[in-house]
Amino acid sequence: IDPDDIERKITDKTKAIVGTVSSTSISFGSAVFVSNRVAGAQYFTAAFDSSSNKVILALSDSASSYAGYAFVGTVSGTSISFGSEANFETGSAYDISAVFDSSVNKLNIAYIDINNSEYGTMAVGTVSGTSISFGSPTVFATTKTELGVAVFDSSNNRIVVSYKDNGNSNHGTSTVFKNDTTGITRGEVASGQTASVDIIGSVSDNQVSLTPGQQYFVQTDGTIGTTAGSPSVLAGT
Repeated sequence: IDPDDIERKITDKTKAIVGTVSSTSISFGSAVFVSNRVAGAQYFTAAFDSSSNKVILALSDSASSYAGYAFVGTVSGTSISFGSEANFETGSAYDISAVFDSSVNKLNIAYIDINNSEYGTMAVGTVSGTSISFGSPTVFATTKTELGVAVFDSSNNRIVVSYKDNGNSNHGTSTVFKNDTTGITRGEVASGQTASVDIIGSVSDNQVSLTPGQQYFVQTDGTIGTTAGSPSVLAGT
């Protein structure tokens, strides 16, 4: 076995390093492996979870057919450590861009789903300790896309995803995405896309942090609350 080849394979592992800014200079601690399993990471992106003070790294692993993985990092002084990997896309994820929605404490990862006609897709995750869990991905662009970037609009509490729409003469296009504000959802939906809803008489079984026996009303912004909006619309008990 060629020792140089062994070294190359070792150094191909993904590493992270903490930098400390002082005035106009920056100094770095020691680099650490993000995961010993991820050997061919590409399409790196990082976001800061201001609620839990964690760093989330998302990437595409070329050694696993470009499957999408995310890792929660904890910074301590000049070092960083990572929890277990979480898979947000089992197929192939390209052009990954992550952003944190501080209004509902959700991590949004926009990417191109190569296995689904290269549609623009969004995965939404929630950090708990050193782990992150994801719901089912949502398609925000049913056309072949090349992703630009996802950003958070803190004034309107919306995610804005900008991308090149190959299905529309490569025009630059933006889509507005709103995360759910009541808890775990069946699937976040981009503006202008179709959604599954509960009709009158059905049971909404995916709500969290509610009080048993309490009546809830639909608010004018689509959320639910304990006081009636105007007009008054009872959501249920």
